[in-house]
Amino acid sequence: MEITLITIFTLGYLAITLEHSLKIDKLIPALAMMSILWALISFFHLPVFEVDTLLKQLKPTHLDEILLHHLGKTAEIIIFLLGAMTIVEIIDYFNGFATIKSFIKTKSKKGLLFIFSSLAFILSAIIDNLTATIVLITILQKVIKDRNTRIWFAGLIIISANSGGAWSPIGDLTTTMLWIGNKVTTAKLIMYLLIPSLVCMMVPVFLASTLTAFKGDIADELDEFESGTHKYGAPMLYIGLSAIIFVPVFKNITHLPPYMGMMLSLALVAIFAEYFSSAKFGFTSIDQEHDEYSSHSPVHSSLSKIELPSILFFFGILLAVAALESLGLLFEFADSLYTAIPNSDIVVMLLGIGSAIIDNVPLVAASMGMFSEIIDDPLWHFIAFSAGTGGSMLIIGSAAGVVAMGMLRIDFFWYLKKISWLALIGFIAGSLTFILMRDLIL
Repeated sequence: MEITLITIFTLGYLAITLEHSLKIDKLIPALAMMSILWALISFFHLPVFEVDTLLKQLKPTHLDEILLHHLGKTAEIIIFLLGAMTIVEIIDYFNGFATIKSFIKTKSKKGLLFIFSSLAFILSAIIDNLTATIVLITILQKVIKDRNTRIWFAGLIIISANSGGAWSPIGDLTTTMLWIGNKVTTAKLIMYLLIPSLVCMMVPVFLASTLTAFKGDIADELDEFESGTHKYGAPMLYIGLSAIIFVPVFKNITHLPPYMGMMLSLALVAIFAEYFSSAKFGFTSIDQEHDEYSSHSPVHSSLSKIELPSILFFFGILLAVAALESLGLLFEFADSLYTAIPNSDIVVMLLGIGSAIIDNVPLVAASMGMFSEIIDDPLWHFIAFSAGTGGSMLIIGSAAGVVAMGMLRIDFFWYLKKISWLALIGFIAGSLTFILMRDLIL
């Protein structure tokens, strides 16, 4: 039966990886394999286990208990993401991201490269790497008219955004998973990963700045956003970003799960949004008058733009991996892996390279079930770095790369030829920096 379950998971995983070829949204195989795996566990009364992190061993439990446990952990991540996504959409409702364009004052390609890379690195640590990439490519389209030049910039934005998201607990979904799962803390995550992530970004950017594509100046004048700027755009940008940054602070002060802080931040941002829009809105209002003004509410408008397919995909893949974890398969696989490759650094770097080929969310979810190291063990920080930055080596290896590919129609093989080697060098440089720092700190 274990072979059957692993086969189902492998086929579902393969369908997720080949979603563009199969023309099937990845949420479908994720939800299907999740449901089938748990159904088979229940139907055949398979024994389920939970990991005793202190003794580093499995102990039997009941199906209802372990399923509720994993559902709770998954719900924490989903509620957190819903709050973060809504805040970002509220900022966008007021066209707040147009404020970022005011930082762009040069026409030098090399200067623009450093500006966009720096913005990607900083923004991705606050609003996540996917959103940062969307925002900066939107601005990029307004600043650089030549498509060939634009896709070169997009390639470095992908690398920088993925690097910036790795060192922040709210910068990349996989890092957020480790943070919410009590594998890493904010302070240690920043201490271990800020410098390696910076190296991972700076090495490719400096190498790229020597290439012909970034020589000279851009030919066109800098255009303004066609839609103009909202008078409350800048205030909402600063309020929204501050609210998201407040979440780790709230967790450290109250020791409550991160989603509680995110809900408080969302409430505060919503208050300002409703005040600025002068819309009458109540979260609990369900009367008929609600329909008359709901379209004018920035909160309702933002909630309607949340990407629910991604949320459902996370739900499906996390609970599917949880099924294998509950059977003890991941724990056993970790033991076998350590026996075959005793060096954990090599294992984690292979995981990073693997994240360029297959989705890094299930890879990190699996690693959380495979390893039982204590909170803030360097292994967890290295996993966060590798999974977050390794995906830059292929354009389909990260959410940032996929969205850039769609927005600018970047060819897979062009990226492989022109950008992948830069990402690989950055990944290796960052990994070696982490290992060196870890050994010196310890």
